[in-house]
Amino acid sequence: MSDFFSLKDKIIVISGASSGIGKSCAELCAEAGAKLILLGRDISRLENAFKDLNSKEKPLFFQLDITSEDEVNQLSKTLIEQGIKVSGLVHSAGLKHTLPLKNTGEKILAESFSVNVFSGFYLSRAFSQKKLKAESQSLVFISSIAGVVGEPANLAYSATKGALISGTKSLALELAKQKTRVNCISPAMVSTPLSEKMFANIGEEATQNILDKHPLGIGNPEDVAKSVIFLLSDGSSWITGTNLIVDGGYSAH
Repeated sequence: MSDFFSLKDKIIVISGASSGIGKSCAELCAEAGAKLILLGRDISRLENAFKDLNSKEKPLFFQLDITSEDEVNQLSKTLIEQGIKVSGLVHSAGLKHTLPLKNTGEKILAESFSVNVFSGFYLSRAFSQKKLKAESQSLVFISSIAGVVGEPANLAYSATKGALISGTKSLALELAKQKTRVNCISPAMVSTPLSEKMFANIGEEATQNILDKHPLGIGNPEDVAKSVIFLLSDGSSWITGTNLIVDGGYSAH
């Protein structure tokens, strides 16, 4: 049987790859045979994160502000000039502000939408254009279970992640004719430096309350990355416009 989940020789672009879910996605993509293009504001941080990557081919690193439409467009021109054909995009870069409504002002909302939503759409437009896309292509957005169910003091984050989910459906319909699939993944809490810092600050009772809401326990970045591999691969060739919930049972309550 063919290896439907191989990414051999596929070129995959990943934003937010220097830590957490994005880093795990990059590592598993490399193991699956993909050639990586990794994007970030801090090129030295990116390079340091992957200095020991077990891959036949060193990733290409590009320093840019993904919230800048001009910078994203310039990168696409550079890649077109190099004859690169992109098979997949993982938009994992994200920002979270946990604040009550009274403290959620214009600046917080604008920043959240710029990083979590607009940048993903800029990247999608750039990499799905005919001159840059492979014959078939898969775009994957990392959303959140917060975009599906409500969470107090998370208005900006929930709203942006919900926007990714609904945007996925529209893009899937628009890009299907050109053989570009578009899907979304909504994870619940996973163990990252950010979540560990949060647990350290909220106390034992609040921590236990969060743990109790995850029947299968808190996830690891790899748990999400494995689902990303599936959606990037030919194993999901008849799946588009979906939101795959990967939450350890959180939303089953």
